[in-house]
Amino acid sequence: MTKKRFNILEHELVPEHIVLSKEEAEKVMEHYNIKPEQLPKILASDPVVRTINAKPGDIIKIIRKSRTAKKAVSYRVVVEETTAPTLMKKIDKK
Repeated sequence: MTKKRFNILEHELVPEHIVLSKEEAEKVMEHYNIKPEQLPKILASDPVVRTINAKPGDIIKIIRKSRTAKKAVSYRVVVEETTAPTLMKKIDKK
């Protein structure tokens, strides 16, 4: 028996996820005056992260529907299932 597969990105409860280019990520970091390690984290093993082929160190823009603001934008940095110091090494290599 084979498992049925579906595209997780098409599920109504999954918000839009976009991997930012290096230039886009730099603009976001500059706009908010932050460093990638200050962003909330999202694991590389997350089903959506795997589906959009994001790699550790990538910045993801997440666009959610909002009742009050129509849409809410947030950003997350992709990390492996390791500790924060490892994240710092990966970001420094870019």
